[in-house]
Amino acid sequence: MGSIFKRGGKLWVKYYRNGKCYRESSGSEKKMVAKKLLEIREGEIAQGKLQGIVFDSTTFDQLADGFCRDYRINQKKSLVRAERSVNHLKGFFEGMKATGITTPVIQQYVENRIEEGAANATINRELAALKRMLNLGAKQTPPIVDRVPHIPMLRENNIRKGFFEHGDFIKLRETLPEYLWGFITFGYRTGWRISEVSNLTWSKVDLDQGIVRLEVGET
Repeated sequence: MGSIFKRGGKLWVKYYRNGKCYRESSGSEKKMVAKKLLEIREGEIAQGKLQGIVFDSTTFDQLADGFCRDYRINQKKSLVRAERSVNHLKGFFEGMKATGITTPVIQQYVENRIEEGAANATINRELAALKRMLNLGAKQTPPIVDRVPHIPMLRENNIRKGFFEHGDFIKLRETLPEYLWGFITFGYRTGWRISEVSNLTWSKVDLDQGIVRLEVGET
């Protein structure tokens, strides 16, 4: 059974879960607000959920770290691209609580990226990374995310059409000057666009970790 009490001019709630006492500020002087918060917490406990105060403490940064860790543990080949998506997301979501990542907030992120000139396919990869982060948080034991918001994807008008067979690639490379062979081979093996390959510098390559680190704002 929970209770409401006053501290520092604000009303607080007190409740118990597994014999442990939790105290949480309602952030308000109104008893109705505190009562509603207490009802929510008691409802979560009755359903066997982790108390909301834990969900409220989860940040985007924690989710991003878990996402990258999952890629490294499973040795996914797309780690470089995943880290690039995380870097873009950090420019907007860094420090934000997971409970604050809502559909309208995500749509604002999309608008910002469009204004920066990012392609729809690039933005969709970033949104897919964000959704994966939230899903991983929700699937943890205990979970650190209580819900995954709807994340609308963009229509891709810049989808790449057609693929080179290896023999066709070799023929194409032989028609180019020799100094371009390394450049085009790198693009062929990674699937990167010309702009992505041309913007890559040695300062962004970590040979020890076998990864490429890109700055926020690169598309």
